[in-house]
Amino acid sequence: MSGILEGVKVLDFGRYIAGPFCGALLADYGANVIRIERVSGSEDRYVAPVTEDGQGAMYLQLNRNKLGLTLNPTKEKGKEIVRKLVEGADIVIANLPEQTLKSMSLDYETLRSINPGVILTSNTAFGTTGPYAERVGFDGVAQAMSGAMDMTGDPNQPTKAYAPYVDFCSASLAAFGTVLAYLEKQKTGKGQRVQTSLLQTALTTTNNLLIEQELLNINRVASMNRAQTSGPSDTFQTKDGWILVQTVGQPLFERWVALMGEESWLNDKRFKDDLSRGENGHLISERMSLWCSERTSQEAILELEKSRIPVGEVLKAEETLNERHINEKGSFVKLTYPSLDREYSVVGPAVELSANPGKIRHRSPELGEHNNQILTELGYSEEEINQLKTDLDKFLNLLHKNKIDAEIIKKLNNGITLKSNPRSIKNLPGYSDGLWTIQ
Repeated sequence: MSGILEGVKVLDFGRYIAGPFCGALLADYGANVIRIERVSGSEDRYVAPVTEDGQGAMYLQLNRNKLGLTLNPTKEKGKEIVRKLVEGADIVIANLPEQTLKSMSLDYETLRSINPGVILTSNTAFGTTGPYAERVGFDGVAQAMSGAMDMTGDPNQPTKAYAPYVDFCSASLAAFGTVLAYLEKQKTGKGQRVQTSLLQTALTTTNNLLIEQELLNINRVASMNRAQTSGPSDTFQTKDGWILVQTVGQPLFERWVALMGEESWLNDKRFKDDLSRGENGHLISERMSLWCSERTSQEAILELEKSRIPVGEVLKAEETLNERHINEKGSFVKLTYPSLDREYSVVGPAVELSANPGKIRHRSPELGEHNNQILTELGYSEEEINQLKTDLDKFLNLLHKNKIDAEIIKKLNNGITLKSNPRSIKNLPGYSDGLWTIQ
């Protein structure tokens, strides 16, 4: 069964999460996505390394289903290759600062002059307008400025969520916007620019809090895991672990009251509606905590499920990997990587289509793994490709000349892999704004 985006050509210049995950979403549904990195590898390739040669867990997740190409977009030959790729592309993904886009000739005006039908999808920290447009930032910065951190965890210690939800949400919105732009292109033949920003995404997730503050000046304060607009909704310790119970609405509260044997609470004004239950949530949590303390997690879950009350066990990472439902549902796809001696688990597509389901077809590429294939398809001869290999040799010699503390493994497929994080070689001559210039 063909992917719904089969035939769509995407160039992914993304970094870290927002760009690469946008590309992964498109690739999962059939798009032909080329991940383009500088010859030393993009920063996100080495985040949370899990292989002997330093490949990172994030890279292994976010670059499945892609082809891998290395080049230097600041050199003439690199610019030439990019131009040829753009000529045949439908979509370019580049979550880079505006000035960096221009310096790499990846700004929309330049791309449009090459291919009027191209779509540029970009994600920045603060957007491209407003006083902070030139600032840089990550997921946590947006969490902080959106009001989310102030309402998370201990009221005396603003807390950032461990999972970078702003990044992943921004990527998802970027993919949504990209598909919209592609649908419009099918009608008009013209491309357009698609923009998302981390701050706008974060504000989307806290907008109800902000509306409430704007209209009622309520000044909420964080209350750990206990909800403030319904109850019971909190984490509770059992005999052998923790569970989370979350209820909203009168029917669920009535079922919970029956389970607790507290029917009189149905006539108690302190618990008359969701908001009242949220305001008096400490009393509800105290009652629930007592009930949970007398049961194991599984005993509590079984009784709560029987009463149709939403509940989940708080799991550690190892427990999540082995959780029965997750595994029997097939949430993970097992993949292998050349420098790993065991399989690893990548979460399959979260959007399930009945006629054209997404699919993880192959692992993330090694650095420069598909250079020969891609350059040949662009019309480069074997001699020209060999010259590019020579340029890479110059780069390697430059590393050795400057006594860089890194084990470099040449790949027959035109790539290189560094055992040390590339951040350790940032002072090397020729390094500028995260890009390599071979001297």
